[in-house]
Amino acid sequence: MTSTTPTGATTATTLGTAPRGVLVDLGPVAQLRAGHLLRRLPQLYVGLVLYGVSLAMMVRGALGLAPWDVLHSGFVRHVPMTLGQAVVLFSFVVLVLWIPLREMPGLGTISNAVVVGLSADATLAVLDRPDAIAGRLGLMVGGVVLCGLASALYIGAQLGRGPRDGLMTGLARRTGLSLRLVRTGLEVAVVVIGLLLGGVLGVGTVVYALAIGPLTQLMLPWFTVDLMAPREG
Repeated sequence: MTSTTPTGATTATTLGTAPRGVLVDLGPVAQLRAGHLLRRLPQLYVGLVLYGVSLAMMVRGALGLAPWDVLHSGFVRHVPMTLGQAVVLFSFVVLVLWIPLREMPGLGTISNAVVVGLSADATLAVLDRPDAIAGRLGLMVGGVVLCGLASALYIGAQLGRGPRDGLMTGLARRTGLSLRLVRTGLEVAVVVIGLLLGGVLGVGTVVYALAIGPLTQLMLPWFTVDLMAPREG
């Protein structure tokens, strides 16, 4: 039996030998037992670091941020915290919301909650905002494309959903609503809250919303690690 991930990729929910290029829905222990860790662990962390770099690129482009980062950028206007620290904080807040949804975090989930924010802050420390609009456009477009690549890398490593993706899939499962509808509702909500807090909205937000799904779905087959899923129970 298969289901659909937030990016539209096919997920095998029946354990056993997974078809090539298919994401396998495993628990946290089974994820680690499924093999190929010498590839999957580096791929996971490269993807998460690049995700943070992509966030910083969009910040320095100053033409709009991804929906959740609109919220993060608004929040840091009111507290003595860096953007990356806000990303980490909200990741763990979202993980608390997993509890009633009975979502199970994996190594990739916890790593996502920490590494993306650290990487974003490190990149912001060395990357300046260009004066020329062409440079800012380049950072915006490059940030969106890099985010698609980074998402494909860490999702393809099959070591657990990110906190925000897990919230989306958990809500969809519990409510019976489509992933697309749940994702849209969540992103509209965080953008509205972020704007009320003074967050950064712009053309980059629209470009990200339209492009990130197709980009990730395009690249995901390139990086999905084929697993031998151990049977449980």
